[in-house]
Amino acid sequence: MKFTQMLDAVAQRQRSLLCVGLDPEPAKFPVAWNRDPERIFDFCAAIVDATKDLVCAFKPQIAYFAAHRAEDQLERLMAYIKRNAPEVPVILDAKRGDIGSTAEQYAREAFVRYQADAVTLSPFMGFDSIEPYLSYADKGLILLCRTSNPGGSDLQAQRLADGSLLYEHVARLAAGPWNRSGQLGLVVGATYPAELARVRELAPTLPLLVPGVGAQGGDAAATVKAAARPGGALIVNSSRAVLYASSGDDFAPAARAVARQTRDALNAAQG
Repeated sequence: MKFTQMLDAVAQRQRSLLCVGLDPEPAKFPVAWNRDPERIFDFCAAIVDATKDLVCAFKPQIAYFAAHRAEDQLERLMAYIKRNAPEVPVILDAKRGDIGSTAEQYAREAFVRYQADAVTLSPFMGFDSIEPYLSYADKGLILLCRTSNPGGSDLQAQRLADGSLLYEHVARLAAGPWNRSGQLGLVVGATYPAELARVRELAPTLPLLVPGVGAQGGDAAATVKAAARPGGALIVNSSRAVLYASSGDDFAPAARAVARQTRDALNAAQG
């Protein structure tokens, strides 16, 4: 099943727009596991078990694993999700962007080594840096477009010669000539609802991955109002607010409670 098909099926079945980001920080783990990078898998697996019926996707951030030499734990986690929540797509948040021959290796890393269903990519080296990923025909490629960080404006809000902004140009390319096989989506931050609405206007049928709800201050209702449209999948990510809802032994039930609240808030905003 293609990534977009998986996403649509689980979103309907679980009535969820929520993606839980898996950004493990051992310094924030419960007391018994605190500052122990060997427990990264255990922590993330517990979050998966607690929330797998509430989400439309999981999104592990590769840097949080690699920084602790925990790539083997990431492999185990990806396999664990495939066994225990096989209907939930996994987006590897890697934000790769490089020339074709190197991109081939990054694509193999994401889709063969880690068995991801989709990967986040930087499009700013052009289409030939995206093209090698397209050979994995059932996978999703989610391109950075208008990111949630304040510094994103340094480049993404620059005006081009034709009068459009750079992020608008990326959205048009992704919705048009670059989307040769229907595999592309876009990353747009919840912290910029007006820009989110503009991207949805330019790319009405593309999946939009929207980080920034929760700890970064993005508003669930504003996000849904800006980007929820029939035929265009919406993936609203929350990481820290879910993962670290409690620093005690009840961290998994607390994560579930926050995930449920966030999912329900997103659903209520849809009406």
